[in-house]
Amino acid sequence: EVQLVESGGGSVQAGGSLRLSCAISGNTRYQSCMAWFRQAPGKERERVASVRSVVGIAYLDSVNGRFTISKDKVNKILYLQMNNLEPEDSARYYCALSDMWCNDFLTNYQFWGQGTQVTVSP
Repeated sequence: EVQLVESGGGSVQAGGSLRLSCAISGNTRYQSCMAWFRQAPGKERERVASVRSVVGIAYLDSVNGRFTISKDKVNKILYLQMNNLEPEDSARYYCALSDMWCNDFLTNYQFWGQGTQVTVSP
């Protein structure tokens, strides 16, 4: 069974940086899309960044240029480097895997982590 465990969240001031990690275990042979989502209180969960195989990196418009998604295939870790953080980035961040194309539909993703909290103060 596939398991995802996020880490790296915390509290920072606006303009600061954090790097989130998602450790992946289990058989991920058929998982072609790896993504980061976030959910703030009272808001829907939204896709922040995703990567499919060796091509197809996508970012939410509001984080493009500030966040970078990457993966360590050998150690099976997905990263999200977040720079120049803004209070609007405060949310719980989740990593997710899909055996299909990357998209925004939550049901497209078969596996989810428990999330890690990011809080950005003004």
